[in-house]
Amino acid sequence: YSPFFQHALNSGVRRYHVAPVLCQRAKVAMSHFEPNEYINYEKLEKNINIVRKRLDRPLTLSEKIVYGHLDDPAKQEIERGKTYLRLRPDRVAMQDATAQMAMLQFISSGLPKVAVPSTIHCDHLIEAQSGGEKDLQRAKDINQEVYNFLSTAGAKYGVGFWKPGSGIIHQIILENYSYPGVMLIGTDSHTPNGGGLGGICIGVGGADAVDVMAGIPWELKCPKVIGVKLTGKLSGWTSPKDVILKVAGILTVKGGTGAIIEYHGPGVDSISCTGMATICNMGAEIGATTSIFPYNERMKKYLGKTGRADIAALADEFKQHLVPDSGCQYDQVIEINLSELKPHINGPFTPDLAHPVSDIGAVAEKEGWPVDIRVGLIGSCTNSSYEDMGRSAAVAKQALAHGLKCKSKFTITPGSEQIRATIERDGYAKVLREVGGLVLANACGPCIGQWDRKDIKKGEKNTIVTSYNRNFTGRNDANPETHAFVTSPEIVTALSIAGTLKFNPETDYLTGADGKKFKLEAPDADELPKLEFDPGQDTYQYPPKDGSGQHVDVSPTSQRLQLLEPFDKWDGKDLEDMLILIKVKGKCTTDHISAAGPWLKFRGHLDNISNNLLIGAINIENGKANSVRNALTQEFGPVPDTARYYKKMGIKWAVVGDENYGEGSSREHAALEPRHLGGRVIITKSFARIHETNLKKQGLLPLTFADPADYNKIHPVDKLSIVGLKDFAPGKPLKCIIKHPNGSQETIMLNHTFNESQIEWFQAGSALNRMKELQQKSS
Repeated sequence: YSPFFQHALNSGVRRYHVAPVLCQRAKVAMSHFEPNEYINYEKLEKNINIVRKRLDRPLTLSEKIVYGHLDDPAKQEIERGKTYLRLRPDRVAMQDATAQMAMLQFISSGLPKVAVPSTIHCDHLIEAQSGGEKDLQRAKDINQEVYNFLSTAGAKYGVGFWKPGSGIIHQIILENYSYPGVMLIGTDSHTPNGGGLGGICIGVGGADAVDVMAGIPWELKCPKVIGVKLTGKLSGWTSPKDVILKVAGILTVKGGTGAIIEYHGPGVDSISCTGMATICNMGAEIGATTSIFPYNERMKKYLGKTGRADIAALADEFKQHLVPDSGCQYDQVIEINLSELKPHINGPFTPDLAHPVSDIGAVAEKEGWPVDIRVGLIGSCTNSSYEDMGRSAAVAKQALAHGLKCKSKFTITPGSEQIRATIERDGYAKVLREVGGLVLANACGPCIGQWDRKDIKKGEKNTIVTSYNRNFTGRNDANPETHAFVTSPEIVTALSIAGTLKFNPETDYLTGADGKKFKLEAPDADELPKLEFDPGQDTYQYPPKDGSGQHVDVSPTSQRLQLLEPFDKWDGKDLEDMLILIKVKGKCTTDHISAAGPWLKFRGHLDNISNNLLIGAINIENGKANSVRNALTQEFGPVPDTARYYKKMGIKWAVVGDENYGEGSSREHAALEPRHLGGRVIITKSFARIHETNLKKQGLLPLTFADPADYNKIHPVDKLSIVGLKDFAPGKPLKCIIKHPNGSQETIMLNHTFNESQIEWFQAGSALNRMKELQQKSS
């Protein structure tokens, strides 16, 4: 250990994770890939008992696992929705688009090796174009420099590396790393997928991951707990996806912010383990910190089938800590009767606009949405399990038996190499190809905009249906006129065969090739293969025991990778006379702030990717995207160019936003870019959790209007001053002086959620700067 770690261990103030910690009752490895890293349920049990005695009340499941990972359970202040918890997660996972910046930040920290088991997963940089093998090879050729960087960085710093073609990060985690009671953080917003195996799996930005990899306690605002009680039983066309589609309609895209969604009740047992993962995965669309299910027989069955029966046996011994206490209290309770739940389809343009499938045709006609479906897409990290593929194949078989194929184009994205190999062996892939499907690479593909779509022109109004999780404007194909709807894989398959939103598979008939009408039967499929899973190709690279001799290449002339320079420290003064770069109108997701798609190739090069800053946000002044007034020249131009101009002139600037600013992906580039180009303050009505934290980590000030109506008092031509920073303190509002062009002024109050250590991040210029300061002091 470095002197920094040794000092921390000796001081008792910051106690660092030292692996492995051996479980006294049984030594069970966390995964096959880390045979010397053991599950430590006894520590979890000890911490839970300490907290239960202190709080003197029954605990929810999420409380047990979160509080079971406290750095100091005896002294930690605990109040849901208010206090900040210092936690010790068990592991870290990063996808390749976010891993670049996370690893660059870790390199910047100067530490020799990660302190907890960590992995990198290459799934985001593979573009869907021709089909699986060709697209994968093309991605390897185009992204060779990035893959080499991630591979060598992983080897040097002790991080496992899943090569391109392995599959989507969340499917790989479910198959290999998630387990009941684990606390895992991942640099992707859909990390909560692991809650399907009873883990607390939380999406974060790369700087948060660096904290954990560096052995520093990770901070999280103590989550509220929303209970979703499930009764009844799933049957027919209703799928696990319909549970979260229904919940999204109830809670909306920000209803879960600051909370963990905890599913419980007798209906849970009718859902497969991978179905629970689907529900948890899409919990990211309601802003939830994460989602979780209690440990049960369906999880035990999945653990056994994926070669982890020893983990299931150990979980059985500690089961009382892997389910909620009787009589525990939730901050809010939603009840859903699965027996009455109907198949749903959500959209377009937002994942919380919920409709029963039976109604969508009529709603689409009324709203003027195209009813003809151009493309149906199944798979993704949300819905690519063996069961999902089996149910889709069951629908396809019925169509083929009557001589029909898909009227719409149809694509299939396996979630992992294991799933791909198994559905090929068991005939599902063959059936889906025969009905008209194209099997894509084991990667994110069209779900994140990695889709070289050729069947329409940009600006052409059209409809697609997917089994994905997110359907923001332009997300899948960069066409703002694509109306994307989210539903289950089997409903996507049925609608693609019919070719129209007006088809309801529960009641409507299709006409076979023989002219006879027939009705699709509700699909039925095994949740797990009867034989063992086929692992397919070996795509994992173990980190060497000693990576100190490994060299990591970052060329100074590279257009894809760039070593980081520290951000400037706070100068000790108030932020005066800031210009407003843009006042955003309406929804502003991280896709609007830092677009994906073709920009993914620059995720390791901060200056280059900053050329997409806020290009999708709508400017309230003119109703246009990527067109803002330069306050010095009075000319309108692109947002990044204007920001660069202000930076060149030494002028600090601010952004004014609307509700739930920064919802969507965990991408910290949406925080790094404004900081890099001279931004200092983001003022909104409200923030999405991950983005707010990312902004704090990079030394920006995310502030909210004390009175949301004050949003209307600020105009794009005003200047803003944030005063009171010398007395910046937790819970103490800041003043904002608005200076209008006519010389008049008015003062409004702004709230913040900074705690003491986060104020230190701001003062140091970033959380990474602060960590390096502490390291230097300790050394």
